[in-house]
Amino acid sequence: MAENELAQKLQRRLVLGDAPEPPAEDEVPAVHNGDEEDKPANANADSELSAKLNRRNDINQGTAVPATRGQVFNPYTEFKEFSRKQIKDMESMFRQYDTGRDNFIDMMELKLMMEKLGAPQTHLGLKNMITEVDEDIDGKMNFREFLMIFRKAAAGELEEDCGLMCLAKLSEIDVSTEGVLGAKSFFEAKVQALSSASKFESEIRAEQDERKRQEEEQKKRRAAFKELKSAFH
Repeated sequence: MAENELAQKLQRRLVLGDAPEPPAEDEVPAVHNGDEEDKPANANADSELSAKLNRRNDINQGTAVPATRGQVFNPYTEFKEFSRKQIKDMESMFRQYDTGRDNFIDMMELKLMMEKLGAPQTHLGLKNMITEVDEDIDGKMNFREFLMIFRKAAAGELEEDCGLMCLAKLSEIDVSTEGVLGAKSFFEAKVQALSSASKFESEIRAEQDERKRQEEEQKKRRAAFKELKSAFH
């Protein structure tokens, strides 16, 4: 049995010895599909790495901010200086002008907004407005960046004649009376910040009470309708 296996191995070695050697790698002709040029296998990887390096360079220079992946944006906890009503008013305004329904306000939507508010802007003015709050450098405003307009306005960080200040003034949202950042001093702001949690809870309770009151009124109206209906039968 062992002798047969040895004979088979010797026979295979002889066959391989008579076979021609494979050509060297530099002698293998390139294969082309039609007129398409050969692309290196690592082209996509190099492109992705280059994009990441450029992004990191922008972040280091302060022209971009790192993406906050996996984080859920909650305006009520991040913008505690505003009441729930103020934030809801801002959200309503944002949705009104987000005509594309993509959760962003782009250049054209901002142009329409400013025209309806009675303060039309030039193309450069609109671009500067977005750049002022565009933290992720995508050329448009998400809701968080939209809220930053009112935060900056309440903190006095905007020029009086700039487009964002015009937007904040012409909107029906008043951020000057309740905004923590608009307080007269740092210590007053601290006091208001400490009481924001209880204020937040009281607003929730008020909303719940209002919802219960509306439900009770609906029940009474349904009962009155049934009683009136039974009177005709």
